[in-house]
Amino acid sequence: MPERFLNRRLAEFGTTIFAEMSALAVATGAINLGQGFPDTDGPSEVADAAVAAIRAGHNQYPPGRGIADLRRAVAEHQKRFYDLDLDPDSEVLVTAGATEAVAAVMLSLLEPDDEVVLFEPYYDSHVAGIAMAGAHRRLVTLRPPHYRFDPDDLVAAIGPRTRMIVVNSPHNPTGKVFDRAELELIAGLCRDHDLLAVTDEVYEHLAYDGEHIPLATLPGMRERTITVSSGGKTFSFTGWKIGWVCAAPRLLDAVTTAKQFLTYVNGTPFQHAIAVGLRLGDGYFDGLRRNLRARRDQLTAGLAAAGFEVYRPAGTYFVTADVRPLGFDDGMALCRGLPEMCGVVAVPNVVFYDNEDEGRHLVRFAFCKRPEVLDEAVERLARLAGLGGDGS
Repeated sequence: MPERFLNRRLAEFGTTIFAEMSALAVATGAINLGQGFPDTDGPSEVADAAVAAIRAGHNQYPPGRGIADLRRAVAEHQKRFYDLDLDPDSEVLVTAGATEAVAAVMLSLLEPDDEVVLFEPYYDSHVAGIAMAGAHRRLVTLRPPHYRFDPDDLVAAIGPRTRMIVVNSPHNPTGKVFDRAELELIAGLCRDHDLLAVTDEVYEHLAYDGEHIPLATLPGMRERTITVSSGGKTFSFTGWKIGWVCAAPRLLDAVTTAKQFLTYVNGTPFQHAIAVGLRLGDGYFDGLRRNLRARRDQLTAGLAAAGFEVYRPAGTYFVTADVRPLGFDDGMALCRGLPEMCGVVAVPNVVFYDNEDEGRHLVRFAFCKRPEVLDEAVERLARLAGLGGDGS
């Protein structure tokens, strides 16, 4: 029997860094600012809707594309916030979170040896999906402090085998919100080279500075953009895993073909509940953004006071910090030692880069936690001052 079991396409992927760091938090009792999940539940009316759906008997398989009411709610949401007109029957697909959505998109729309352009640091499931499809990634680096990209780098990344460009905005892990000029450049290249665009917009309601602009709203992009989002981040029910894909019928049909052989369907009562969430009033969405903006400001100020160089995020749950001012130069080693050193867990950004030198000294902290938890974490992190003088 051969020694190797994992196929070559996934050989570079092991246990995700999020699982590793969360397990470390559990084992040590450290404050978990690594994985991006809130420490409080979302709106009670959404939770109550899930309970009501269970009690009403909505516990068997839903339709393959998702329950009709959620698909209508997604279409209403896209019209309400972005003035995008979607047919809920032919242009919306419900998935097991955004992770399954991305996998289904890659498996259905890529051929082996196609190339996909995306930005590093990248979210790990994006590159894993590309690998599972047998395609190859071409990277364009976003660099601090503002995480802009060089337009010439993006142009150079596009070749004869390029099939799509992936855009994650607001961007995990940097918190960058792509501005209109950047999106127009990307859109122009997609049109000029006849490329598809895949957008991961799970943090769409968590843009604090600037405006979240869906790529599908730009001229010529409606028919070539596959939009992915989910309810987990917007409603603070990350464990429910209810996501969706929005695309033109010919693209959505392809994605559905792959999706039906992944989970087939999932989460019937939770689909009913997320439909309720998407129809909440503007006050909910404004309050969510305002609350998390305050927590962003709280953590960025605390990290700066503790001695980190902090790159203020324009969106998402996350803030990136440079550890070198504290005398450290290896973010991975620091993150693995942090629980014992000061009782806090973070994520090393180096795992989101192919060019590891770009991210070796950076770490990511999540601020979707209660204010008192962030205060305690910052107080503990202040102990790092003076401990990294050897540069290790």
